[in-house]
Amino acid sequence: MRTPRPVLRFAGLLAASTLALTACAGEDAGSSEGSGTAGAAGGSSPETLSIDFATYNPLSLVIKDQGWLEEELADDGVTVEWVQSAGSNKANEALRSGAIDVGSTAGSAALLNRANGAPIKTIVVANRPEWAALLTGPESGIASVEQLEGRSVAATKGTDPYFFLIQALEGAGVDPSSVTVQNLQHADGRAALENGSVDAWAGLDPIMAAAEAEGARFVHRDPGLNSYSVVNATEDFLEESPKLAQVVADTYERARQWAQEHPEETTRILAEVAGLEESVATTVIEERTNLDVFPVPGDEQRRVLADIGPIFVDTGDVPDQEQVDEALETLFDPSFAEKAESK
Repeated sequence: MRTPRPVLRFAGLLAASTLALTACAGEDAGSSEGSGTAGAAGGSSPETLSIDFATYNPLSLVIKDQGWLEEELADDGVTVEWVQSAGSNKANEALRSGAIDVGSTAGSAALLNRANGAPIKTIVVANRPEWAALLTGPESGIASVEQLEGRSVAATKGTDPYFFLIQALEGAGVDPSSVTVQNLQHADGRAALENGSVDAWAGLDPIMAAAEAEGARFVHRDPGLNSYSVVNATEDFLEESPKLAQVVADTYERARQWAQEHPEETTRILAEVAGLEESVATTVIEERTNLDVFPVPGDEQRRVLADIGPIFVDTGDVPDQEQVDEALETLFDPSFAEKAESK
């Protein structure tokens, strides 16, 4: 465990910002198909599987596009209900409320959710992406993380870009309390950067790739500060519908293998859903998406999250390190990925 650091006091807005900006790139937080609920509590109805799709999780888009879950569950009379997540924070909200049974997040967000008492488990590792980085406008004059001291940065609290920002600042010797953090959803963060409301943005692909294509510049990239893309499920769902959970794990493994074999088709699907130029989607899939991963959650993910976990306490998102440690010990359920078979 790392030596605890002083509690950080942020000068920025760490509650939801009142800045109203237009969502883009398929990241509309209100977008969904169906009501987003499965019975009174997600997973309580064996007739419905409520699962999210997200542009930051290309495998979810492949599964939805190909109709594999519907195909596998048709004979059992199970309806698949798709709900769009605009960020890990939104997927976490839906999992906590029971609006979905299965949700896509960064590993860091899954750990934060469980550390705060959410009864969720990570069941599949989908991807090891470089999906978060720090960007600034083309005329900002900001060329290093050190120059962010005293500046304003947009970031979505509770997501990988937010934790990327904190780690980058500390790595550069910048006290995060000297930076004004505007807590904006990912698409709104991009808009804030473009209209000059903030000096920099902790971005998330594929919105980040679209901003880069339109002139945004990287201030800092470090793939090692990105946590894994993971798939989580509520404990109720896993206990009450283990066969459905296994179908989900099997289908994610099928999608992972399919996407590796069909990168151009995967690019097309991402471009279509996210409203991107295919050249931008190609950057995301071919340059920043690593599907050559072991899908069973375990030691490698635990090591990455052990480095990120103390930040939760520093920022006041979790009361103490003990809660973080307990969450990390109980977060993973590898049993479904271990048995996953691709058809």
